[in-house]
Amino acid sequence: MEISQQRDVVRPRARGTERSLARRAELIAIGRKLFADTSYDALSMDDIARQAHVAKGLIYYYFQSKRGYYLAIINDSVADLVTFAASGYELPQLDRVQRTMDSYLRWAEHNQAAYRTIVSGGVGFDTEVHAIRDGVRAAIVETIAAGAYGRSDISRLARMGLFGWVCSVEGATLEWISGPDLSRETMRELLVKTLGGTLRAIEELDPTYPAPAPARRDG
Repeated sequence: MEISQQRDVVRPRARGTERSLARRAELIAIGRKLFADTSYDALSMDDIARQAHVAKGLIYYYFQSKRGYYLAIINDSVADLVTFAASGYELPQLDRVQRTMDSYLRWAEHNQAAYRTIVSGGVGFDTEVHAIRDGVRAAIVETIAAGAYGRSDISRLARMGLFGWVCSVEGATLEWISGPDLSRETMRELLVKTLGGTLRAIEELDPTYPAPAPARRDG
């Protein structure tokens, strides 16, 4: 009898948790669109609740504050971006770098609002959001290092070279999604070739980090 009663208690709680997670995810998806098109300071909680068609108290219930809501949105976007960019670890090193860039560009192309939020939308006013953006950059650097050198624990010189390249990728990608007259394939090849230049510069300054040999094309 006691076991049956315990099950009766646990089941509704589990269903409630599942519903709560789904509701929270729905609010984050709405917020990603709202904050990508409008600056953080320009949106009040009343504005957010009205455009999301929910009670303001529901947002406070899940996120405690407007800032908490915004940070949850940024973190959710970051998780998607890092997952896409870090895919393809089963591939050879050179193919892995190309796969990483293709995934990165595909994510930016199909999630333009979220990408703008991460890279440039509202990060200047909030050091915590700035730290999240820096975390994305660090994750991409480690992914590229693993693809190019087979490891992510690289020297400061090599890391700074890759970091500079990643920052240039952000700027180029922002420009690309603003008016993508170049195909994703062309953009990917351009960025991979500029990465090759960065890797060769790193090798010239530190021969212990040789640039991967260019991929041979059949025929």
